[in-house]
Formats: sequence, C-alpha cells, structure tokens
Amino acid sequence: MLDLAKMREEFSNCECGREHQLTIKDIVVESGAVKRVGEILLKNGFGKKLLLVADNNTLRAADGIIESLKDFEIEYKIYENLREATVKEVQKIKELLEEVDGVISVGTGSLNDICRKASAEANKPLCIFATAASMDGFASYNAPLTDGNFKVTYEAKSPEVIIADTKILAAAPKELKSAGFGDMVGKYVGLIDWQVSALITGEYYCEKVANLTRLATDKIMALADRVTADDEESAAAVFEALLLTGIGMGFTKTSRPASGTEHITSHFWECKKLLEGKISDFHGKKVGVATLAILKIYGELYKKEKITAHKEVIDWEDVLSHYGELKDEVIKLNTPDTITDGINPKSIEDNWQKIREIVASVPTYEQVLEAMKKSECALTYEDIAVSRELYEEGLKYHPYMRRRLSLLRLSKMFN
Repeated sequence: MLDLAKMREEFSNCECGREHQLTIKDIVVESGAVKRVGEILLKNGFGKKLLLVADNNTLRAADGIIESLKDFEIEYKIYENLREATVKEVQKIKELLEEVDGVISVGTGSLNDICRKASAEANKPLCIFATAASMDGFASYNAPLTDGNFKVTYEAKSPEVIIADTKILAAAPKELKSAGFGDMVGKYVGLIDWQVSALITGEYYCEKVANLTRLATDKIMALADRVTADDEESAAAVFEALLLTGIGMGFTKTSRPASGTEHITSHFWECKKLLEGKISDFHGKKVGVATLAILKIYGELYKKEKITAHKEVIDWEDVLSHYGELKDEVIKLNTPDTITDGINPKSIEDNWQKIREIVASVPTYEQVLEAMKKSECALTYEDIAVSRELYEEGLKYHPYMRRRLSLLRLSKMFN
C-alpha cells in the first residue's frame, strides 16, 4: 500500500525548486474493497448525494458497489461502452454535477478522464473506483480529451480518493492487463524525451519525479510474466506501479513524467481514425506498439557517434496535407514559432554524447520487446487495427500535433 504521508514528506523541499503537491487524500487497494466504497467515501468527507459514472461493462465488473453506497443518494450516468473521452461528454457530466456533492467514476481510461476534467471545472470531489489496471491515469492531474477529432491534454485534477479491489483487478480481461503494461513501458521513451528537452532547451525537469517514474516502470518490467495472471498479489503490484506515474504527473502538473513521443504517435493514429468515423483500440495497446517503434529508432540514433546539426526545415504544405481537417489546430500549435526555432544546432552537436547516454540509460528495444511478449501485449500495427500506411504516417508526422520537444523531433535537425 502506498504511504501518502511518507510521499508528501519525501517530496517536500525538492531540490528542483518547485513545490510538489499531493492532493489525493486516500488510496485503498485491497481484496474485497468494493464492499467498503461507501465507508471509505464517508471517512474522506464525501457528501451524501453522488453522481456515479460508469458504462455497462465497468458497472458489471464492479458488482457490489451499488449495495456499498446504500447510505448515499445516487444519480447515475451509465454509458453503453464509452471508448472516447470528449470535451462534449465533459460538459454533460459537469451539468449533472451541479445537483450533487461529488462524483465516483467506476472504470478506467475515458470514464476517468471526463470525470477528472468535469469535477475540476465544477470544483467537486472525485473518487475513482478502478476496474482494471489498463492505464496509468488513475492518479493523474491531466485529462487527454478529444475536441473536434483533435486530441488535447487538458489540466484537470487528481481524484481525492482512489479505490481498487484486487479481486476485480485480477479478474479483468487479459487484453486490458496487457494494455496497462504497454502504457507503462512507454515511460522509457517519455523519460528520454524529457531529459533531452531539459538538456537542449532548459525545460523544467525534476530528477526526483523522473526517478519515481523509472522505479514504477522497472517494477512493471520485472512483473512481465505475471501481468496477465489471475493473481491478486500481482494485480495489486501492477496497479501500484501505475499509480506512481500518475502521482508523478500530479507532482509536476504536467504529463512529462509519464508520456513522450510514443503517446503523441498514438494520438495521431487515434485522430486519423476518428476522422474516418472509427474508434481506436485501447490506449495502452497503441502506446505499446508506438513505444517499440520509437525505441527502435532511438537505438539507431544511439549508434551515431557524431552528428552534424542544422535548423529544422519543415515542408508545411506536406505536413498539413496529412492532417486534413485538423490542420488549423496544427497551425495554431506551430505559430508564431515552432518548438525547435529557438534551438541552436551547435548545442545538439555539443551535447550529442550526453544524449546518447540518456538513450542508453533505459532498456533497449529488444529488452522491451521480450517483456511485452511475456505480458501478451500488442506488438505490431496489425495488432491495433492500424494500416501500414497510417502506422508510418504517424511516426513521421505526429511531432507537429503537440508543442513538445522529443528526441525524434530533434532528430529532424541532423543527418
């Protein structure tokens, strides 16, 4: 069990110079926790009138939760199967929150994201009851939402309370457990990108928070052969690792500790499929496939003992043609300047050996691939229903949909 008081103490007066806040009041991860949800909420000061948000699948998985809330007056918002978190749904939840004291989100991913953003805007307490260890956003401060088919990460809030029943986590579909593993190994790419950006641009970086993410990711890697097992102890360990990266995002108020260019690649694929009226595969599955692709590219970059850098040259007509209806959003993100305009090419050359050391500090493509095989993850674009054309398009054009420097974006400035 995570010791929140100890974490607050450890991250107070951090050497990075920023205050790290942990607004989560309580985390309960135990066998049979579904029967104690009402008791836990009362202990943490939740009012008697709650909005319960779920879909048919997550509510079925959380069998017993309604009975545990017998002392509360419950309003319900039950989706058939919510797979896409949108700004439109956030507004619907926000309106429902006007008549209640707080909200409990039963599920993972998209359900949590819309509740995280809506409860932040409505200034209402939030509890997340997790039904699967399928992604790392349970404790996150941010919410990735789709607005007009364009994926944007919004500032939201961390939940006041997080509850997980290890029996339910262990019984979750293997596909969701594997998706959680895929989401977690992406942190290796994210840590490379964050460190490289800090080195080249002076972007804020906290080594202590980065180490927290690394600890959680290494822990997940060590559990690779147990991720899909119907085993409560393993399920609890995986869930705790997922929580740590979310807490890291809360400490820094950014998604840097948990995502890099692998997440943006996944978002590109998702947006392009939405334009075709298609819903993408699970977030963690896509992130895992993108992670393998990026780690392979970074491994090739590492082999370059010396590079010659230059100002980035962008064929905007070509780039925008690949975004189609979304091009206006891309233009906004890259106007009046781009993320690379202020970078001196010589600083890349001078720091190249340090960049290589950063790349070498995480497991290799081969090591991550082997671990993902053990955890039965999606490995190829076919596994996530993405065409080869879209797969390659995403790897090439995704950097322009987010104003965030990555090593992959930097590589467009040399050789």
